[in-house]
Amino acid sequence: MTELGALTPGAWLSSAGTTFLLIGLAEFGDKSQLVCMTLAARHRGLPVVLGAVAAFALLNLLAVLFGAAIAAWLPEWVVTSAVALLFAYFGVSALRFEEAEEDEDIPEKPGHNIVATTFLMIFLAEFGDKTQIAVAGLGGTADATATWVGATLALACTSILGVVAGRRWLNRLPLHWIHRVSGVFFLLLALLATLRLIGII
Repeated sequence: MTELGALTPGAWLSSAGTTFLLIGLAEFGDKSQLVCMTLAARHRGLPVVLGAVAAFALLNLLAVLFGAAIAAWLPEWVVTSAVALLFAYFGVSALRFEEAEEDEDIPEKPGHNIVATTFLMIFLAEFGDKTQIAVAGLGGTADATATWVGATLALACTSILGVVAGRRWLNRLPLHWIHRVSGVFFLLLALLATLRLIGII
């Protein structure tokens, strides 16, 4: 692994920029961006972004420090089961939502709850995912700091784009439809995780 001090500023920026482009393109339209989009349609955007960026920053740090071996710390079935249960819980909760009144003022969950929810969902969904493994591989061949910065900025950008899209497009739907759409989406993710767990995909 290349030491930061051995790199010129230009080489460091080139390494970070390469990582930014590769990870950004790989994650664009991926499940984590769709999670941000869906959550942002139901909650304030800033806590969603903060939770997503915090999760990606930690995942990327683990990846560049420990490489692909981080995914082997826990058995894959444990992580996959946790993802399936978490997405199923949020899906059922969203589908059970009932709009009591047509008032414009809809109580928001506290910001720290949304940050924690987003962090947990993205951390579990992306733990050992292809993006984290790609970051681990890049961190093993390029400067670790540049890789971490580039990857984290790329994933922050895809998260922000997801939040903006969710606030702009999904927010135009009636509240109960937003919950229906997000509930179906999370249940589909839970189904995919379950199929992966039993070896079908």
